[in-house]
Amino acid sequence: MTSTDTNDSGALLLRGSETEILTGDPGGAIALLADTGALTANRSTFRQGADGAPPHFHTRASELFVVLDGALDVLFDERIHTLIAGDVLLVPPRMPHAFAAAAGSDADVLFVFTPGIGRFDYYRLLDRVHRGLSSPQEIRDSQQRFDNHYTDSPAWRRARA
Repeated sequence: MTSTDTNDSGALLLRGSETEILTGDPGGAIALLADTGALTANRSTFRQGADGAPPHFHTRASELFVVLDGALDVLFDERIHTLIAGDVLLVPPRMPHAFAAAAGSDADVLFVFTPGIGRFDYYRLLDRVHRGLSSPQEIRDSQQRFDNHYTDSPAWRRARA
């Protein structure tokens, strides 16, 4: 069973040995967990201070962050908040947000989007861009398809400078 398959009951089971892990980003890795109509889930690891996603928002999806280990800087409400292991954040649709590993700390984070919209291809595209196999323009061109709309944040620019 792959990460997008369900059995006849609608249950989804993904064995750890079957998880697709994307490693093109030198700052971390993304494990693709589930990508169904109900939700999209991935587990991302970030090396100390590594960038995650720049400021963006989703028009349809809420995004849940569960920090499993380490510390993650997250922009929301135009302020930077540091989440630590055990913290949970739910970002509603249309709220600009961004994230990166906090200075001096790795971060291990579970992300869950609901509803799901077939976002695994977005992560695979990011991986290809990191590997130099695709253009960053392809990411910009995919904003509507993957409900990932980039925006500017002076607070984030100052914090990451």
